[in-house]
Amino acid sequence: MQRFVVLTLNGLTEGSIYAAMALALVMIWRATQVVNFAQGAMAMFTTYLALFSLENGAPYWLAFVIALGCGFALGAVVERVLVRPVENKPPLNVVILTLGVLLVLEALAPMLFGGQIRSFPAAFSIVGLRLGSLQVPFSGFDLFTLVSVLVVMGLLLLLFQRTDLGLRMRAAAFNPEVSRLLGIRVGRMLTLGWALASVVGALAGLLIAPSLLLYPTYMDQVLVFGFTGAILGGLDSPPGAVVGGLVMGFALSYVGGYLGSDLETVGALVILIAVLMVRPRGLLAWRAQRVV
Repeated sequence: MQRFVVLTLNGLTEGSIYAAMALALVMIWRATQVVNFAQGAMAMFTTYLALFSLENGAPYWLAFVIALGCGFALGAVVERVLVRPVENKPPLNVVILTLGVLLVLEALAPMLFGGQIRSFPAAFSIVGLRLGSLQVPFSGFDLFTLVSVLVVMGLLLLLFQRTDLGLRMRAAAFNPEVSRLLGIRVGRMLTLGWALASVVGALAGLLIAPSLLLYPTYMDQVLVFGFTGAILGGLDSPPGAVVGGLVMGFALSYVGGYLGSDLETVGALVILIAVLMVRPRGLLAWRAQRVV
């Protein structure tokens, strides 16, 4: 029983990280109809910028804000400079371009910051909480991670369901020609979508770095599992992204704990195939359709 509790809490922690990355992917999909495979590399790069700020004397929370701000700017620049010229080309062009951005950033990071594994501080204690005489394997930083993901999910729901800005962003993504006729600045909406998605990705990078350590490719696995979680929950649904990310966290934790860590990726693949066969649009896709 104790082992099950430990694996469950570990799955909750890891699932929160995958949910954060899934939210970033859902954000950019809802805003631009693009799957950004460079999302993890962009998050990695902004986390390095946060570490650089810390090493040069910046307080933790200032470095945290700097990383989010740089994420916003990086997302906007990538859309304006790289994605904009191919936005009217076949969708595969944008996918290949994001893979190219991933490779460039992962090559640039060790050139600027070094390729060695670095530690990254956590905002709060990473020691398990103590409830009376019981030590619970769930730290203050784990709680901060979970709350951050839930807050981001709530903000995304408010943005896309309750604000005119969110409606304009979705309209620009799904039907840019009609949106232009209605006076919507489509280019500006797409840039904003990329920038906001990059901010959410940067948050995921900051949340996972203290446990995974920091090196140029540390976000690759997180991107894969986060993308799987987004597909599971429904690529158009922020709540689905959180549910899918948590499902991935629990599944990987249980598979790794009971069957061995070598089978974690296989377990994730089996879950993905099963869900796609039973409900191809995702577990919570019906909710996304109702709010469109």
